[in-house]
Amino acid sequence: MASRLWASKAASYLKISTFNRGFASVVKDLKYAESHEWVKVEGKSCTIGITDHAQDHLGDVVYVELPEVGAAVTQGGSFGAVESVKATSDINSPVSGKVVEVNEQLTGEPGLVNGSPYENGWIIKVEISDTNEVNSLMDSEQYSKFCEEEDKH
Repeated sequence: MASRLWASKAASYLKISTFNRGFASVVKDLKYAESHEWVKVEGKSCTIGITDHAQDHLGDVVYVELPEVGAAVTQGGSFGAVESVKATSDINSPVSGKVVEVNEQLTGEPGLVNGSPYENGWIIKVEISDTNEVNSLMDSEQYSKFCEEEDKH
């Protein structure tokens, strides 16, 4: 946060306009976990990644720890980690199931998580074992409110 403040002061001193993000983008047809992962459900298959809000708070992602294909994941359980210039954070699965694909592109380009968190920066694809688990996740409106509340504290 301090570096952003410093950059803003420097920009104002140099008369450069800076873009203030206000708050992160949220995609409508996804479901969200309180730990800031998103899930796109397509039948028994789903794609999982971290939200724009999460990547914004992490800063520049420098490494993504991916699970093995075939690994079991449980709802709320950690399956990997994202390492940024600021911190390392666990990635938790919003649903239970089996990993059927990992985004190998992140090995060479971890910054995709920052630049395209909902498209090219997805992390894993899972075959869901219990589709009812999706009902416990937030929709885009609930998640937006959740992030606003969290940012106040």
